[in-house]
Amino acid sequence: MVSIKDIASACGVSIATVSKALNNHKDVSEATKAMIRETAKKLGYLPNSQARALKTNRTYNLGVLFAEQANSGLTHSHFAAVLNSFKNEAESRGYDITFISRQIGDNKMTFYEHCVCRNVDGVFVACVDDFEDAEITELLNSSVPTVTIDNKSPNCPAIVSNNEFGMRTLVEYAYKMGHRKIAYIYGDTSTVTSVRVKSYEDTLKSLNINVRSDYMLQGRYHDPITTEHLAVQLVKLDDPPTCIILPDDFSAVGAITAFEKLNMSVPEDISIMGYDGIILSQYLNPKLTTFKQDTERIGAEAAKQLIALIRKEITDNTVPVVIDGYLEEGSSVKKLTDD
Repeated sequence: MVSIKDIASACGVSIATVSKALNNHKDVSEATKAMIRETAKKLGYLPNSQARALKTNRTYNLGVLFAEQANSGLTHSHFAAVLNSFKNEAESRGYDITFISRQIGDNKMTFYEHCVCRNVDGVFVACVDDFEDAEITELLNSSVPTVTIDNKSPNCPAIVSNNEFGMRTLVEYAYKMGHRKIAYIYGDTSTVTSVRVKSYEDTLKSLNINVRSDYMLQGRYHDPITTEHLAVQLVKLDDPPTCIILPDDFSAVGAITAFEKLNMSVPEDISIMGYDGIILSQYLNPKLTTFKQDTERIGAEAAKQLIALIRKEITDNTVPVVIDGYLEEGSSVKKLTDD
């Protein structure tokens, strides 16, 4: 295996100069850096991560944690887009990624124990339904630098999508289109769900529309089958809604399927709206009206915050970064005359 000593000998410089050049230190000229890097490439040099970890006390490895009830993982379009952005930002800063789980082979362990086992520098909690879970709490309260999405915790920085604004935007759009009977199928119990439900209720009240319990049904995120059943339940009410807000865009597949079985047309017979703005939403027929979350910025900011926390450039009680999205208008909401 080629070492930096071999590179130094080939270049006629000191080992220290080679190390500085490969780590892009400013006290080595650009010409010397270029010469050393080219020589290293020709010799087939690859950095030794274990040696670097011993020297810097860092592994340049970030953990990523998914723990959601649907167990959709990387098949979840929204979180896959967030993770892709996180990955791109982390890699551009010289970091690798390890997925954190409760088991490695036959060995069961907590999330925290897995982080220690893999010696990650920090963890991005990308998706968690229950932040009160004992293992999540153990991790958040540990010494491992951690950044979360959509969970304001005193123990770690957070990237928060503006869910209150998102739900308000959808309800107000339905109202602008003439709808007064607006139902909501919401997702699994979580911080995100609580914020969206409250925003839905508050926005209806601000528009002088009564909040009806029969128009609010709990479903599951990323679950078209459950959404299909609940959509049928809503349209079979004696006084059915004219517009239904769904848990997420993927669930819209279930709603559309339900209405097709009932010989109902979207949006002629019933209007629907999604949430997230995944690519699929724009290829459904009809094109889905949805609230687009800024997954690119969410993922990139999570990486930036986590690396800054690892480098001690920020503290664990940093104010959450709130990221807005926007309405992506499709053709799934019919324009009605005002009641």
